[in-house]
Amino acid sequence: MQGYRGPQQNHGPNRPGNHGQGEGPDSNGQQPEPSEQTNPNAALTLDPQSFRKPGEKTFTQRSRLFVGNLPTGVTEDDLVKLFSKYGNASEVFVNKDRGFGFIRLETRIIAEIARAELDDLPFKGRPIRVRFATHGAALSVKNLPEFVSNELLEEAFSVFGQIERALVIVDDRGRPTGKGIVEFTAKPAARKALDKCNDSAYLLTAFPRPITVEPMEQFDEDEGLPEKLINRNQQYHKEREQPPRFAQPGSFEFEYAMRWKALMEMEKQQYDMVERNMKEAQEKLEAEMEAARHEHQVMLMRQDLLRRQEELRRMEELHNQEVQKRKQAELRQEEERRRREEEMRLRNEELMKRQQEGFRGGFSETREQEMRMHMGGHGMPMNRNSLGGGSGAAAAAALAAESAPMMPENGVEREEEDMLQKSTGPPTE
Repeated sequence: MQGYRGPQQNHGPNRPGNHGQGEGPDSNGQQPEPSEQTNPNAALTLDPQSFRKPGEKTFTQRSRLFVGNLPTGVTEDDLVKLFSKYGNASEVFVNKDRGFGFIRLETRIIAEIARAELDDLPFKGRPIRVRFATHGAALSVKNLPEFVSNELLEEAFSVFGQIERALVIVDDRGRPTGKGIVEFTAKPAARKALDKCNDSAYLLTAFPRPITVEPMEQFDEDEGLPEKLINRNQQYHKEREQPPRFAQPGSFEFEYAMRWKALMEMEKQQYDMVERNMKEAQEKLEAEMEAARHEHQVMLMRQDLLRRQEELRRMEELHNQEVQKRKQAELRQEEERRRREEEMRLRNEELMKRQQEGFRGGFSETREQEMRMHMGGHGMPMNRNSLGGGSGAAAAAALAAESAPMMPENGVEREEEDMLQKSTGPPTE
């Protein structure tokens, strides 16, 4: 069974049995030597630019081909010449002892064309096998959240290394299936991502469900298993003795076939039960998660409220302290004002008291001198020192009184009043 031979047949070589110049005898009737055979692909080439998607990366693992059943003695240069029609190649490797090799082309579409045209092509007397090589740096991602895109998936896994392709798998309606594919350029990056995601919980969105990462299983879904590739051993011939058929009821085959069907039905029921249990467990976990999230938010709000209340209390305390300080400052100012007023009042009283005491002292001395003068007029001796050391107008009045003659009593009183007026000066209003 050969690969797809669609529109690319115009670019491919002639198959065995076709009329062409690549096979069969020459004009002289002789078969050319293998070394003299020319590559029919050398005359025609494909333009890789015409088969490149916008933004597609080149020379990736997805465009790496495995070439098997190579003849003995094939070199890497021979393999490059075989694939020269399909543009430049990189990472060419040939194992001469085991007869296989690898070659990487520029794009995936070019590699698909090369596989379709060269698979089962006779090359130096042997039909070669061309398959896509296993991608050793590819990972399968499961449990993807609903809103994860190709770009977000690539961004999430680019922290582990350079990525060739990141793809979210969708169904026939374009709805995400929760699965994805991540392909790295090197195996160490893929191993790092696998170990890190398995040892920890890697979250891609706000939903706290971690993804699971596994090595991606490689399948060939293009050609499957042709009859010519089946190993025809003894077991093959034993199994192929009977053609496809329906088991007859009541026969040995029918009895055990029904038992096999019952076992497979039990397996299906077990899978369905596990799936239901897993779905119920997931729903329960989501409900618990939502309740815990709500409780956590309430706790955060409560803590924030307590913090705000504490800040308000501190602000009130600071305000009260500030008001108390202002009141104390006002009280101190009031006390200082009262103290100053009291000092002024006491000073005024002291001044008035001194003035009154000075007035009374002068009047007492004058009165005493008059009394002494009066007593001296009645023949009583008088000492100048007994006048209290008076001076000024009072002393002069006393001397004048001593030298003046005695007068009647009324005249004495008027004289005393006159002397008092002279000693104290004019009356104040």
